[in-house]
Amino acid sequence: MDSSKLLANAESVGADLQRIAQEIARDLPGPEGVLIVGVHGKGVQVAAHLNRLLNAVWRAKIPGGALDVGMHRDDLDQKPVPRLQPTALPAAIQDKTILLVDDVIHSGRTIRAALDSLHDFGRPRRVLLIALIDRGQRCLPIQPDYVGRTVRIDGKAQVLVAPLDENAESFEVRIQSA
Repeated sequence: MDSSKLLANAESVGADLQRIAQEIARDLPGPEGVLIVGVHGKGVQVAAHLNRLLNAVWRAKIPGGALDVGMHRDDLDQKPVPRLQPTALPAAIQDKTILLVDDVIHSGRTIRAALDSLHDFGRPRRVLLIALIDRGQRCLPIQPDYVGRTVRIDGKAQVLVAPLDENAESFEVRIQSA
């Protein structure tokens, strides 16, 4: 029996991402010097979708990439060795504005690892954090600049972002009970 509950369907997630794209376009002077980087896992897929939306808003192609944070995690001594994914940055990050995208922000530890990983490749001018879902309960003082939606759930429940097609054109979000 499925113990998950639908938090957001494809239409509402699409509206959240469209709103985020509009907010970014409003806040930044334009696409020049901007790179969009997804954190490996679902963050890469969410970043790709957001990138398509920003391309349409700005009528310009924004370079996109993927970032592995596995070797920068602070729990390497507590869990099995992480499955490493290739980091693929589209260009040098020095003095760029990085739009760092993850699907869910919880404790802030993954984003701390992502910032450490990014700095292995250079020093960006600015990093803006985008999270599709903010579930709160931070352990570190890290807050997203742009959020699709905020939900407060039991600490043991999981937020699951699932692409509904192979091109990650749409997603749904479920809460899985512990």
